[in-house]
Amino acid sequence: MALFGIGLLLASTGSVEAAARDEVGQIVERIKRADYEGDRSALKKNYDVLDAFVANKELASRVRYWRGFALWRSAINGANDATADQNALEAELKQAIDEFKVAAASDPGFVDAKVGMINCLGFIAYFHRQENERMTELLGQIFPLVKELRTAAPDNPRFRWVMGPILWYTPADRGGGIDKAIANYQHALEVCSQVKPDADNLEPSWGQPELMMSLAYTYLQKSPPDVEAAERYARQALEAVPYWHYLRDILMPQIAAAKTKGS
Repeated sequence: MALFGIGLLLASTGSVEAAARDEVGQIVERIKRADYEGDRSALKKNYDVLDAFVANKELASRVRYWRGFALWRSAINGANDATADQNALEAELKQAIDEFKVAAASDPGFVDAKVGMINCLGFIAYFHRQENERMTELLGQIFPLVKELRTAAPDNPRFRWVMGPILWYTPADRGGGIDKAIANYQHALEVCSQVKPDADNLEPSWGQPELMMSLAYTYLQKSPPDVEAAERYARQALEAVPYWHYLRDILMPQIAAAKTKGS
């Protein structure tokens, strides 16, 4: 009887854990959808909903990651739409960094938590680009993480995605520039085509549409712009995510305007 009781307890515990994982997975899908739709209210709502799972030791690192992701993407969407003030966006990014730090502390090998930190710090650095002392402080946090991931996960597509702006703004004589950013994105796309996405949706596997979008944006910024390449990558990304607000409502009209101007 005792052994039977232990078996029932273990089965019950496993069922509860599976139910929690399933529920978190559903919240993660809502977060990813809200990000693409530019729905900042839904991102913040699901950030709050995940609070119920932060004490779950088995899921803690991923729960913290997706909480950070929700705030990170809320800030990016706010910046894209110019719908929030810079101080509010910076507050979201700082809160996201705190979540990513906890995720990384819970699982030191969790590369994607550090990827999120790099990009959040990069956005804050951009906000303070005219303040030398603040920039020095922020770059001092960014570059050790970049150095670490260049060794630990050089081909992680999400790491490559956040490296794009860093390469773009690095002087050409130090190995940077817009063409280096494009080559970086293209390499990451090749990696994506060779890697099967993780079946566990608590594991970050986003990246391919984001890389296409970034290629579209970057080709549009070349001098002169390569509108044909920009449109090609934008349409590929939109095929993958037809409801992507930024791509459909902001970037595609910019590409159309450049196309009209160049004709």
